[in-house]
Amino acid sequence: MFVLIGSGIVLASVLGGYLANGGHLEVLIQPFEVLIIVGAAVGGFITSNRKPVLNATAKAIPALLKPEKHDKEAYLELLSMLYTVFKLAKTKGALALEQHCEKPEESTLFQRFPKFYSDHHAVTFVCDYLRLLTLGTDNHHEMETLMDEDIETAQTEHHAVVSAVQSTADALPALGIVAAVLGVIHTMGSITEPPAVLGHLIGGALVGTFMGVLLSYGFVAPIATAIAGRGAAEERYFLCIKAGILAYMQGYAPSVAVEFARKSLNTDVRPTFYEVEEAVENLPAAA
Repeated sequence: MFVLIGSGIVLASVLGGYLANGGHLEVLIQPFEVLIIVGAAVGGFITSNRKPVLNATAKAIPALLKPEKHDKEAYLELLSMLYTVFKLAKTKGALALEQHCEKPEESTLFQRFPKFYSDHHAVTFVCDYLRLLTLGTDNHHEMETLMDEDIETAQTEHHAVVSAVQSTADALPALGIVAAVLGVIHTMGSITEPPAVLGHLIGGALVGTFMGVLLSYGFVAPIATAIAGRGAAEERYFLCIKAGILAYMQGYAPSVAVEFARKSLNTDVRPTFYEVEEAVENLPAAA
């Protein structure tokens, strides 16, 4: 949503200022300049990136139009889920988690937390490390190292998308110059035309430079930054899970382990201690 609002402000400011200064909008309508710049940018993007990056980018950009998944409500649910898991393991033993880890799609425990349950990557992450607990893993240092590698791998894949989009943004001004040069070449071929015609051709050529710079700094580069921000929010979600599981492995009570997880959150999405306590107390009974 903010991507649309921001892009709208950029477009309105640039075009509004241009028109207010007496500019003519029809001069900016240069479909062939757009074809050269955008087509070359898309072609270069495809050439320079592997298929997984292309697929991930195709998902990441439309995702910016949706609200962020990891808001305060989502974290309240996550902390409640962690408390439920830790309490079950504490009262019935780690083996009680086995049925939920092996078949999470059938887990009545996870289904009680729909936001978490709908996040396939988060469910897989939790199940992988709870499974290690059921197998007898008790060294939290080794578990922390493994979790860090897992999270770092996911972030490396995400940064590849950010880097790909940012590289495209960096290339757009140069591609705008390419379009402008081609426009000048076309103008030189019409040098015998009247000044009015030449003026229109020169203006069209300069639109290429304008378009390349505007697309780069007004749209594509901000999109790269927005994707990076979503990735950072995703990483914080997994770091919260990590903090809770590691605290539980060190022998802390479920409520204390959840507090470790809560403290790992950014302040804008971190629920208070009492909000978590209330959420846990109001959890629906297990089916």
